[in-house]
Amino acid sequence: MNPDLELALALADAADAISLPRFRTGLAVETKPDLTPVTEADRAVESELRRLLSEQRPDDAILGEEEGVSGGGSRRWILDPIDGTRNYTRGVPIWATLVALEESGTVQAGVVSAPALERRWWAERGAGAFADGERLAVSAVARVEDAVLSFAYEDGVPDIASRAWHVRGFGDFWAHMLVAEGAVDGAVDAVGVSEWDLAAVQVIV
Repeated sequence: MNPDLELALALADAADAISLPRFRTGLAVETKPDLTPVTEADRAVESELRRLLSEQRPDDAILGEEEGVSGGGSRRWILDPIDGTRNYTRGVPIWATLVALEESGTVQAGVVSAPALERRWWAERGAGAFADGERLAVSAVARVEDAVLSFAYEDGVPDIASRAWHVRGFGDFWAHMLVAEGAVDGAVDAVGVSEWDLAAVQVIV
């Protein structure tokens, strides 16, 4: 296994060790300027991942949802400490830590770790995608008219949604992992999406 992917998996382990024990413990929720929620767990996870990266990859840049950009160069780690913070704060187990490594503008490795679901997905560009040790394959459905389509928000997708055979409202990382597993045929994120939301999932799908 590529050392960078090994590190990404180790970062996911570290994140899980922080986020899971805090889940369903009544954490205080703050609202950020962009009106999205944040908890102490979000901040603690990102802080620890940054600390580990500063030790293991001191020359690499980091982009994280909570602390922004640090460093520079052609290699950049992209972190979403808790994707699905609203679910996390409400006790819904569909949330995950997303870790990706981008080199020269292309994501080379990604990990999605959902400890409350006891699930983990990962991929290295050109080497396949895996979930819990099993290789993944997307659906063979080729036409929207035959597809089960997932989208988080209706804004921006009514045309494609009206053409699909069936639509479901899965959001955040979960929709994309269902695509990676072939459980749904496509997913659309049309509103409020940032780099840290997509970097890890795109290389897996």
